[in-house]
Amino acid sequence: MASTPEKKVKDKVVKLLKAHGIYYFFPATFGMGRSGVPDIICCFGGKFLAIECKAQGKQPTALQDREINAIRTAQGIAAVARETNLDMIEQILKELTDDSTKESNS
Repeated sequence: MASTPEKKVKDKVVKLLKAHGIYYFFPATFGMGRSGVPDIICCFGGKFLAIECKAQGKQPTALQDREINAIRTAQGIAAVARETNLDMIEQILKELTDDSTKESNS
């Protein structure tokens, strides 16, 4: 079965998460789950990170925007990952791991 453009982005993000040793999971949005929750939920060094993966040219839905804004309001980190901005995701992950290293050395 061929990978969709969004699946390819998810695979690349997961590769980055694993490289940084970051805990993550894919939340279920059916049944008792919430619609609009980002694709990947992460925690590292006590920081909450949510990543919505989108194929190039696609935008988050209104529900996804609502959840992303709620996460940011709660002082969590939320980002939209695309094939063209994986360097931004890498930078966020680097900052998380650098912050965690600094805090553990204090």
